[in-house]
Amino acid sequence: MSPAHPSTVLRLTALAAALAAPPLPATAQEAVTLEELSVGGEAPQPPAAFSASAGAVGGVTGIGGALQPVASASGGIVSGAQINARPVTRPGEVLEAVPGLIVTQHSGEGKANQFFLRGFNLDHGTDIALFVDGMPVNMRTHAHGQGYADLNFLIPELVGAVEFHKGPYFVRDGDFASAGSVRIDYLDAVAKNVALTSIGSFGYKRALTIASAPLGAGTLLVAGEAQTYDGPWDVPDRLKKLNGVVRYSQGTALDGLAVTGMAYWAKWNATNQIPERAVAEGIIGRFGTLDPSDGGDTGRFSLSGRWSHTSEAGLSRANAYLIRYRMNLWNNFTYFLNDPINGDQFRQLDDRVLGGAEASHVFSGDLFGRPMENEIGVQTRTDAMRVGLFNTVNRQFRSSVRDDRVLETSAAFYAENRVRWTDWLRTSVGFRADGYWADVRSDLPANSGQARDAIVTPKLGLVLGPWAETELYLNYGGGFHSNDVRGVTATVDPSSPLFDVARSPFLVPSTGYEIGLRNRSIRGLETALALFRLDFASENLFVGDAGTTEPSRPTRRFGLEWTNRYALTPWLQLEGDLTVTNARFADRDPAGGRVPDAPTTIASAGIAFGDGAGWFGSLRFRYFGPRPLIEDNSVRSRATALLNGRIGYAFENGVSLSLDVLNLTNAKADQITYYYESRVVPQGEARADRHFHPVEPTAVRLTLAGRF
Repeated sequence: MSPAHPSTVLRLTALAAALAAPPLPATAQEAVTLEELSVGGEAPQPPAAFSASAGAVGGVTGIGGALQPVASASGGIVSGAQINARPVTRPGEVLEAVPGLIVTQHSGEGKANQFFLRGFNLDHGTDIALFVDGMPVNMRTHAHGQGYADLNFLIPELVGAVEFHKGPYFVRDGDFASAGSVRIDYLDAVAKNVALTSIGSFGYKRALTIASAPLGAGTLLVAGEAQTYDGPWDVPDRLKKLNGVVRYSQGTALDGLAVTGMAYWAKWNATNQIPERAVAEGIIGRFGTLDPSDGGDTGRFSLSGRWSHTSEAGLSRANAYLIRYRMNLWNNFTYFLNDPINGDQFRQLDDRVLGGAEASHVFSGDLFGRPMENEIGVQTRTDAMRVGLFNTVNRQFRSSVRDDRVLETSAAFYAENRVRWTDWLRTSVGFRADGYWADVRSDLPANSGQARDAIVTPKLGLVLGPWAETELYLNYGGGFHSNDVRGVTATVDPSSPLFDVARSPFLVPSTGYEIGLRNRSIRGLETALALFRLDFASENLFVGDAGTTEPSRPTRRFGLEWTNRYALTPWLQLEGDLTVTNARFADRDPAGGRVPDAPTTIASAGIAFGDGAGWFGSLRFRYFGPRPLIEDNSVRSRATALLNGRIGYAFENGVSLSLDVLNLTNAKADQITYYYESRVVPQGEARADRHFHPVEPTAVRLTLAGRF
């Protein structure tokens, strides 16, 4: 295979560099360039030095934001060192290292995050596909929301590399990946064992230990985490979390194997979004709640394995996983709107076992003397679950809305051909075919049934250049998301069986287009610009909070992304990102043309300094622009601008001390805002209102870490 070819092997070489065992200690991060990876035909990357932060204990080799020869202007790889150099409030926020991605929360800390990307309110994961160590995080036909992706089991210090794509242009990406996909890989080993403890504002306490050692022909890694947190809320979150990882590995990501077990458990109270009028009228304070019994608990246990082998015949890889998952959520978003006597609290139960596998092979060769490779792969997944919705009062059962047993399975085949025609022209042509089948056994027979659907999506890519250290990218692709299968088989409203409901389509197609460029003509600076469009045929979704399908309309999104990474010196790095999106319904309707909660402007900027022992730190700014809350744009959210900082010192003996300050300016902003009808008190007036979840006030967290 030509080393200049932008291949899967080359991409995995970059990942292997990040995941190589043993990694560098966190007090001596070093940069890797494309030249050091022996990658021909690409401009060398600028050095990317990262601080010896208390979080960056994994100590992986630093990799620039897009080290590998990406197939689009908006994709890339972020190293674990970059991830851990960021001061964050919650684990999922580390994914804001993906340019243009907002990760926030509207409930208790044990609930899945809310995601925003490319003009999408992705809810808890509907159109962004998330993977950890080859396992899907998104849950289909979930009790709370389609694609629900709970990342609270993530241990940031174990992250070796994060690979991200945006748009439906990549053959490996299927369900939930229309806006983008993020694949997180854990380390196989640490250079030194790690123990850290953190304490902070609002009852924050965390302890973590990571250790690895040779075992036979491979390496055994063990990690354990415990955390508690109350938050600033009038009713404390009382989050309790336990997390553990055990991994045995041999070889590398290109030629080796690993078996991993993970266990995660959490329980919490939840202060959900609250109506503005309740605060204005003095009924509750800004950090108050109208139902103090909201909250939840969850558990996730998994066993997974990966295998890869590189030879003259190409690259073969396979992975498989088995996950046991359970969740209970108690929420009350409308208070006394539907039931002025008992209130509107409900419990959502999700209890499932899911398993799946992926296998692929890359064949190298030539076409008319030109370097070529072909990749083929198969994916499969099966979920066996019980999903239920029940009316409750103070978490006590009152009545059942629906209680379903569901078996849902899917299989996919994908293939792609990649050719370097000249030194300045590369192409990729591929497709994937997905098939779905499901069986629903509902407590209401009229909503039982079977469903099946299939979709074939093309993927095309063209790369021109480099000319003057600049490459031009053209991408086209089809994508889709699956809908909750209960909405596909349902015929009657579970809360009012006399009323029929419209069925949802099983698979909803999307089509994406992108043109972009990447420039490295200024030493140390990499800048990328992308213009994109994404069309959805329909955004019909099953609403888990109501147990019914809520039809939507076709949509179209246009946008621009501008991403910059600048390594001024080996110890100082700057970055800045801007995304502007126009999101509209593609049809005409008197209600209006705006897509509710679709972000128009997202921006971020950061500075990080430090190189080995001594002082280190970072400063991060994130801007989440105002959004329309209803179709006619007459009600909008406010913008949110947050500034987080970190300062610390790493001693020569492996001990480091760091201080994180979150929300440095004490901004009284909102994490998220919705607009809907609610009734605040039993005999009160039902009114539509903004409902918001406030940003936490200024908080400090002190971390002491040791490496031995």
